[in-house]
Amino acid sequence: METVNVTLAGVGGQGILLTADVLARAAAIAGMDVKKSEIHGMAQRGGSVISQVRFGMSVHSPIVPAGRSDILVAFDKLEALRWAGLLAPGGKAVVNDLYIVPVTVTSGQQAGMDDLDGRLAAALPGAIMVDAAAMAAEAGNPRSMNMVLAGALSAICPFKESHWELAMTELLAGPKAKFLEANRKAFAAGRAAAVR
Repeated sequence: METVNVTLAGVGGQGILLTADVLARAAAIAGMDVKKSEIHGMAQRGGSVISQVRFGMSVHSPIVPAGRSDILVAFDKLEALRWAGLLAPGGKAVVNDLYIVPVTVTSGQQAGMDDLDGRLAAALPGAIMVDAAAMAAEAGNPRSMNMVLAGALSAICPFKESHWELAMTELLAGPKAKFLEANRKAFAAGRAAAVR
């Protein structure tokens, strides 16, 4: 199997790093060699966060070269547009149908973006759009948007659903276990949405 490159992008507090951990663990459970990297930036202040996961039979570096991501998972529309250039020709994108207004816009330091949806459609044609906020709320935990997106991602990754299930169970053990059932429901909703 050739190396598969996945980039996950969003802003601090959206669960990007946990989602990357679940993906990496699912790949390892499936018997793949896995490498992962992350850049936090000003994550605690709502800044951009990016994590990259590479898996295959033999992976030598955790960094995905520009324009070589097979899959881009964007946790909001603006971050999808910001990182669209990382996607390889023919790559697939999963985008949370959410616009987080940057602080520079809400504070009046910068104008908002015109026609974000049009620009996004041009940059990422055929992107799988997922209303993760609504699905997470319906699953019982509004904070489980990341697992909705993990579910959508799972529909286009070469692992069994059981690999993802085991990865989530392992990573959401301990104090986080009380949220496991809601996260499972959120994951299932995201997977179903991507399959449709």
